[in-house]
Amino acid sequence: MTLDKDVEQLLRAAMHRSRRSFKETLNVAVRLALAGPPARAARPTRFVVRAGPMGLRAGIDPSGLNKMADDLEADAVIAASASGKRT
Repeated sequence: MTLDKDVEQLLRAAMHRSRRSFKETLNVAVRLALAGPPARAARPTRFVVRAGPMGLRAGIDPSGLNKMADDLEADAVIAASASGKRT
């Protein structure tokens, strides 16, 4: 059997990647090529996140929690700089 140069290069690259012999690599390549495209796997079910109650007290807006955290961090930095401490 004689291989074209480009096919030989592809086969040698596959041998190197898989660390298999010439015979093993050639057999795997021929099997895959002749078997045709693999059957499509069933589409996985979608992952759904269900919202649950956060347990916040009435009057607390959850969309403002990041702003409140930023304000608290800014207050801590100001207090630390006023006392001469490094943050």
